[in-house]
Amino acid sequence: MADVQGTWTAENEQQFWAALNQILSAPCDSYELLDNALRSWLDLVSKARDEYLDDEDEIANCSEQLIHSPLFSANKDYVRTQIIYSLLQEDEYAPLHVIANFLLSDGRAEEETFRQMIKEGCFVRLLELIKGCGGKDSRLHRLLLQLMYEMSRIERLRDEDLMQIDDGFVTYLFQLIEALADDANDPYHYSVIRVLLVLNEQYMVAATSAATEPSSISPTTNRVIKLLGVHGDSYRTFGENIILLLNRETETSQQLLILKLLYLLFTTSATYEYFYTNDLHVLLDVIIRNLLDLPSEMDILRHTYLRVLAPLLAHTQLSKPPHYKRGQILSLIDILRGTGNAHFMPPEPTTIRLLDRVASTPWLAEEEPESPSLSPIGSLSLSQTGSAVSVIAKVSEKPGVKTPSRKSDMAAQAKGKSEHGGSPPRPPPPRTLRAQKSLPEVPRHKHGVPVVHPPVPVPHLHVNGAGQKKMPPKLPPPRRRAKIIAAVGAEVRTPSETPSPIGPAPVS
Repeated sequence: MADVQGTWTAENEQQFWAALNQILSAPCDSYELLDNALRSWLDLVSKARDEYLDDEDEIANCSEQLIHSPLFSANKDYVRTQIIYSLLQEDEYAPLHVIANFLLSDGRAEEETFRQMIKEGCFVRLLELIKGCGGKDSRLHRLLLQLMYEMSRIERLRDEDLMQIDDGFVTYLFQLIEALADDANDPYHYSVIRVLLVLNEQYMVAATSAATEPSSISPTTNRVIKLLGVHGDSYRTFGENIILLLNRETETSQQLLILKLLYLLFTTSATYEYFYTNDLHVLLDVIIRNLLDLPSEMDILRHTYLRVLAPLLAHTQLSKPPHYKRGQILSLIDILRGTGNAHFMPPEPTTIRLLDRVASTPWLAEEEPESPSLSPIGSLSLSQTGSAVSVIAKVSEKPGVKTPSRKSDMAAQAKGKSEHGGSPPRPPPPRTLRAQKSLPEVPRHKHGVPVVHPPVPVPHLHVNGAGQKKMPPKLPPPRRRAKIIAAVGAEVRTPSETPSPIGPAPVS
């Protein structure tokens, strides 16, 4: 509850939620009252962060209560601006945690919040905070990484923001992944990897804009690709994890981010062999599976997969024998072309062109003649395998959109037809029982001649005079037991006689 100075305190969790509700439900008729309510909300939640709000969802609940309160609904722009300014000025970790949580929740609901943060210069502020709180407050560090990722994938960063990223920051992110490589369930993995993926995309977009817009400032080189090309052997865990994420990811925008990075890795000579060969085998399996599972309307994602597949086969260790799954790749090309397959619609021209590019890989062709256009390792040149970076950079999808599955769609359609409308499956035809036929009669004539059956011979029976059957003799009656006197003169009684109670009888 509020004390004399207007500071809100709570002695237990129940009092905390009651005080929070009272702050957010109070009328605010002026900006002064609104500022006081925001300060009270921030102060109360910050103090309770380490006492009652151990779970991140509980802090998110406090942010959601502010978003759905009359205080925010009537003054959205003002409240957002005040909290963004608080992010730029606050130095204590607990209030920063509450501020970052609110901006993340509000930005996911209203993308304009992230755009306003970029305009106000929040990206550089996040760079400072992430590097400063890494080993001091893990909860805040993880949340700031999530906020940077969500903000950076909504809007293009300013050139001056990108120029603030140095090799030290990118190296720091790679080292975080290597340090936590033994804990696959640690959320740092995903948060850090997503930041690196979105930074790579920002570099690609900036490079495309610099080539098409003469007035734009040419940004620095892509530091993500640069460090992987120079120190790739030290950051192998990052490569393993992005293949793992591509295998599990169902969101289209996330798959596109990973594919953009893979495209640059397979079209940059310094990173041709960044991945282990076994990891490339897994990656090829994932790409084949996803291409076969994509519905016909997912052209953008299909084109991006094919643009990555061509340099993957031509520039990496997969170009060297023994060639991995050559037959499956050729089958994939035939299926996507619609050759003799009724389940796949005829592809449009871009898909055909990209499939031809993949099929032109020398070791996929039936005959592999030497060509002057081939590089020394026997793979296609970059001009033959690579699409323009601008094409890859412009590919995007709205966050949160899930990639449909051909298998799941077919199952859902079959289920929908059986449950709603549609032609239900025909019941089996009724079973008709045929009358049982009687056996044919034995013919009495054969070609007009009566059939005479010979008499059945009767076996000869031995009978006695009366004509009766001779009976076997009866068994003799059982012999009666008599007293047997032994040769020594002893008398042996039969069991029916009562023996002497005291030993044998005396000898006479």
